[in-house]
Amino acid sequence: MSYAQRVSARHRVVLLRRARRVALVALAAGALLASEVSLINQLVSRGEAAEVVRSGGPEAAAALLPVPVIVQVEATEPPEGCGADGALRAKDPAALLDAFGGAKGMHAAILAGDAPCVPLDDPALPWVVVNKQRPLDPIRYAPGVLAVPPSHVVEGSLRADVVESFEKLVAAARDEGSGRLALFSGYRSYDDQVSTYDSQVGARGQEDADALSAHPGFSEHQLGLAADVVACSDAGCGTIYEFGATPQGRWLVENSWRYGWIIRYESGHTPTTGYEPEPWHLRYIGPELAEVYHEGGHHTLEEFFGLPAAPAYE
Repeated sequence: MSYAQRVSARHRVVLLRRARRVALVALAAGALLASEVSLINQLVSRGEAAEVVRSGGPEAAAALLPVPVIVQVEATEPPEGCGADGALRAKDPAALLDAFGGAKGMHAAILAGDAPCVPLDDPALPWVVVNKQRPLDPIRYAPGVLAVPPSHVVEGSLRADVVESFEKLVAAARDEGSGRLALFSGYRSYDDQVSTYDSQVGARGQEDADALSAHPGFSEHQLGLAADVVACSDAGCGTIYEFGATPQGRWLVENSWRYGWIIRYESGHTPTTGYEPEPWHLRYIGPELAEVYHEGGHHTLEEFFGLPAAPAYE
């Protein structure tokens, strides 16, 4: 089975499961007869319940039936700490953090399983986790607005709302005596990642390529929240592979969190992340969560959020 077929198969399983859950919710509300639920399941099995999944509610399940059905589901109180439904719909990270009394409270709630309103798979939110077991959803996601940092860039762009934090990080490294940093690679579209990954496979073979480059749709660079950086001097900029041994690389280890960025793929954690160390690869998660990450001595987002390790693709 090809890579594209495997991804399609996984997404179909997710869609079918979601559609069946919609039918079961309506049945629990006493609004659907067993025969009607059976009909919905038949539609699901034939791949005809996409509208149910898109609308995500019992009303959409009823719309699939041959006769009108009134669906009434009694409202329930949101879980404690999850009263920020408006913030979630608006994808407002600051309001979601406030709903839990700050980053520490939200992080603790996520670990305890008490934060169902804080998704870790929404690519619009800065704490989204993407790895070899967690593709972007949708697979061809692209950020709404991108921008090129006004200075300190070799090539690339970032999500517009994180450019300022990147500029502050670069300025701080320079002002504190560590030298100049520059963005070497930022946002990559799905199609760009196809080209990047294929070139790695051609040069190294698939096994080595998988340790260095993500499959299309599984790359943090597609979020616009990842920055590969290089060290620069008056003589020019070095390569990413030299970066870890530079003063700039050492400075980032100690200070990147102050500006909302973490080093995503640290040495010694390949069994969790699935990638060889990349001291040049920064990932933005926001200054509040980055502080909790740093103070807690965390080294991977998987461990930070209590998620399974992702050493390889399924």
